[in-house]
Amino acid sequence: MLSRRGMLAGAAGAGFVAAAPAIAKKATSDAAVRALHNRLLCLDTHLDTPARFPWPGWDIMQRHEAPLSQVDYPRMVEGGLDGGFWAIYTAQGPLTPEGMMAARDAALLRAAAIREMVAKHGDHFALAFASADAAKINASGKKIVYQSIENAYPLANDVTLLRSFHALGVRLCGFAHFKVNQFADSATDAPKWKGLSDAGRELLALMNELGIVPDHSHSSDDVFDQLASLSKTPILLSHSGCRAVHDHPRNLDDARLKKLADLGGVIQINSLSAYLVATPDNPDREKAAGAIYAKLRGLSGMTPAAATAAIAEASRAMKALDVQYPEPHATFEDYMAHMLHALKLLGPDHVGVGADWDGGGGVIGMEDCASNWKITARLLKEGYREDDLQKIWSGNALRVLKAAEDARVKPPAPSGFGGGGE
Repeated sequence: MLSRRGMLAGAAGAGFVAAAPAIAKKATSDAAVRALHNRLLCLDTHLDTPARFPWPGWDIMQRHEAPLSQVDYPRMVEGGLDGGFWAIYTAQGPLTPEGMMAARDAALLRAAAIREMVAKHGDHFALAFASADAAKINASGKKIVYQSIENAYPLANDVTLLRSFHALGVRLCGFAHFKVNQFADSATDAPKWKGLSDAGRELLALMNELGIVPDHSHSSDDVFDQLASLSKTPILLSHSGCRAVHDHPRNLDDARLKKLADLGGVIQINSLSAYLVATPDNPDREKAAGAIYAKLRGLSGMTPAAATAAIAEASRAMKALDVQYPEPHATFEDYMAHMLHALKLLGPDHVGVGADWDGGGGVIGMEDCASNWKITARLLKEGYREDDLQKIWSGNALRVLKAAEDARVKPPAPSGFGGGGE
């Protein structure tokens, strides 16, 4: 166990004579923190990186550059990220048969892209289907690929489609995104259902039956209250924050956080700047950013070389926005303020990491997954122990998944086969 004193070695001392030893001690301390971090099994419960998989020429085995790309194999190794829940994300569209069919097809293609990535790089990644798979995959030296659904909109008006996604490997599912859909109210839209719709309640029941963890992130407070009342298994917030630190509807208030913990659930702390600190509306910036992302929608029709050039140009343009249209950006300490508040309120059994990489996450000082180890370093300075850190980095999320597995409805055993009978 690395002592607090050892971590802070080199912080004291002043003057030219003491400078060299202080630097040497600091290097040793960082090395020790990284060594401890690498002993942990570290999962992030919300990775939006599958949205990058269809980009021509984009390769997860190659190192890329933030802000448009924040997760790849080299940076996972550098930051000590062992895997996580890779999101099947679908933007909210019209609640029409045509819109729902298009969303269904997009979600199925995204699920296929995840499996294709793992098949192509099977020596470095492996699909996970059960809570026990994480340790086995990690022991093999591969990165862990659980799957999640962000926004249940693609299930259209047939919740039984979730059975197909479960067969593909989905083990975590959210109800809504930025807008109200057919299943639930969104935290960032005018309410329609006062929580879950009848279809949303049916969807929750099927999640419980299949052993899929209900994900409250992006849904309204009323949805949380109903999930807390109705779910037979603990709830996970895959990427959320604390309203007591920053009053944003995407974050959860302390009373509900305590209820979450009482029910065995977990909040995974998100790193999207607008959910961490106050960010005033900036229409000019939003318009300019929209134009940049619009150019990326045509990537699938480009050659790999043209797509790579377009991605690089978009990355440069996004960085230039900070100069042309500056806005407040959360820092690493802002991120840790949410995590430390949750830890002090709930304890290390109910808090984890869901940074929202490649979905808008990233703060000054923690721009991509290569910086993950900094969370461990900061928590060690706060006095958290290695066993606490293991819970925070994966143990809590895996415990919730195990609870969902244990509560699922077992199908009846087939009869009339293999026996002598009468």
